[in-house]
Amino acid sequence: MSALTLAAVHTKYSLLETARVPIAVIGSLAFPSLAFCLFVLPQRMVVDNPEFATAAVASMVVFAFMSASLFSIGIDLAEQRAKPWAPYLRTLPGAPSARIAGLMASTLIVAAAAMVPLLVIGALFTAAAPQPADLLAAIGLVIVTAVPSALIGVIIGTTCGPKAAIAVTQVAMFVLAFGGGLFLPPVMFPDWLDVVSKLLPVRQAREIVVGAALGTGAPLWALLGILVWTVVLGVLAVWLYRRDEGRRYR
Repeated sequence: MSALTLAAVHTKYSLLETARVPIAVIGSLAFPSLAFCLFVLPQRMVVDNPEFATAAVASMVVFAFMSASLFSIGIDLAEQRAKPWAPYLRTLPGAPSARIAGLMASTLIVAAAAMVPLLVIGALFTAAAPQPADLLAAIGLVIVTAVPSALIGVIIGTTCGPKAAIAVTQVAMFVLAFGGGLFLPPVMFPDWLDVVSKLLPVRQAREIVVGAALGTGAPLWALLGILVWTVVLGVLAVWLYRRDEGRRYR
């Protein structure tokens, strides 16, 4: 069985496992829209301006993928490692990258579903009006740029126990969301925070997605940054997964 086929199998069964807990699915679908209603809709100066509203909706879509990646992967993976099924699963043949890819793919699928009600709310209650081509480009790019967040979730789930993973994930989400300019526009940052923010993968993802949604294009520093983060976090995630496998299951 090829690595791609094996990853597809892991994706399928990860989705089935998630579907068996309806409240988890409902929470994943509703959380980004709820955050949008609480943090963005009350800001009339934002929702009544087409450019600001489009940027705000795009930022919250990035938040939807980031939060799903951190919580669904980080906490779920930590819980899976504590269950008896995990040692048996790791005795089966197959590269660890296939298991990681399957878990990431299933999470991104759920996040894509959570994006739909968010876009509907943005269309109905804000002045956001991206061009159809720009909207499609932004949707495609938000999936691609969510990979670093998903890899951070893998790293958390591989290195933390179930209880520790909850705390670490919450801190990571807070730092990445606010530092990445998802709740507060980066134009409102002081200079030092803006410089630090540009080093975060979530800020880079935001700039790419917002640039696509507005049709202005993405800055080069964001494109290069997201590429570097993807490679570095990918290598680190696979190495930590293999190290954990060697320590616990051999």
